[in-house]
Amino acid sequence: MATVNFNIPAFQSPIISANADDVTTTPTIGVKPYNYPSVALVPRPRGSGIQPVLSNSIISPTTPFTRNSLDTIRGALSDYTTGAGLTSSKPDPNESHAAVLVPLCNVDGVPGVLLEVRGNLRSHPGEVSFPGGKVDEADSSFLAAALREVHEEVGVPADQVVVLGHPGPPERSLKGLRVWPYVGFVYPPGTASPDQGPDAPLPSLNVDSLMLSRAEVAAVFHLPLSAFTSQTRLQPGLYRSSRPYWTIDVSDLVPQRVRIRGDANHDLVKGVGSEKLEVWGLTGWYLSLVMKALGICI
Repeated sequence: MATVNFNIPAFQSPIISANADDVTTTPTIGVKPYNYPSVALVPRPRGSGIQPVLSNSIISPTTPFTRNSLDTIRGALSDYTTGAGLTSSKPDPNESHAAVLVPLCNVDGVPGVLLEVRGNLRSHPGEVSFPGGKVDEADSSFLAAALREVHEEVGVPADQVVVLGHPGPPERSLKGLRVWPYVGFVYPPGTASPDQGPDAPLPSLNVDSLMLSRAEVAAVFHLPLSAFTSQTRLQPGLYRSSRPYWTIDVSDLVPQRVRIRGDANHDLVKGVGSEKLEVWGLTGWYLSLVMKALGICI
């Protein structure tokens, strides 16, 4: 059996569409202890619930991503990406590995995250996830596997992705996969080396032009960063029943009603006018880590 190369330079360390039911919080081997974020739950003026707090945001949630803001994000993630963090861990080649990409992008000049609605898959059909998949034996590194899966699922080649770092440590799924997270910025085709100045808006991605793998992806949509300041979208939750994080309602953001065949051959219809669609579980957890690092939502 071929082996995967786990000699990982700088953060070349695999991608999976992971959700809450698959995830446990067993500690990772060789990874430094991670300071999990706390979530600030502040009463609304009339005590009718809780609301997120916009803390000391290091980037604007409404201004397009720029080269400077990508550098700022890279710096915010550097505490875990460098030094004794994720890149110095020593993965066990006898384990099964996977990874996710948190794909940042501008869409119509609005900064946000590209998300998928899972297609006709055996696990979690119709749920929201990041691009991703299990590491193959032919993959040279975790990152190589991640970028391969992004290309296969949403048609974005590796040369359109600038990897910025890791939001936190890997989590182990109930199926035994160790899921490694990455954050990257996705450029439109032919624009990965823009001539604009450091504060000029980076080019916007045309979501409608993405070439989706219909066997794996029912739809893609753009989640604006500003959604993490919306009291009506966010609800507090406990990731794996112990760590506070935010779930986020995206029911109105899916571009069309998406019909997916679920368990027992029952059709699941997702999207506008359908049942509530949320970002939650591991996807919600890693999004919360990223927003925590950026100071957008604590």
